[in-house]
Amino acid sequence: MFDGFWDNVFRYPRYLITIVLGIFLNTFEPLFPLLKRPVTLIAIVGLLVGGLAFMTFTLRAMLGLGTI
Repeated sequence: MFDGFWDNVFRYPRYLITIVLGIFLNTFEPLFPLLKRPVTLIAIVGLLVGGLAFMTFTLRAMLGLGTI
């Protein structure tokens, strides 16, 4: 009854990694041609850094982790 139970359980992490990689690649694939031009590369990197800084500052303020 439980012959292949653990084999089946150990397949789930590999399935999860495959699904996450597929979503990641399909999401960012349209951006790859934009990265070839320096102006758009700088703009995209600036947006990512600005978004990360915004999230960091917002979460630090919401959680009361101290002033910056």
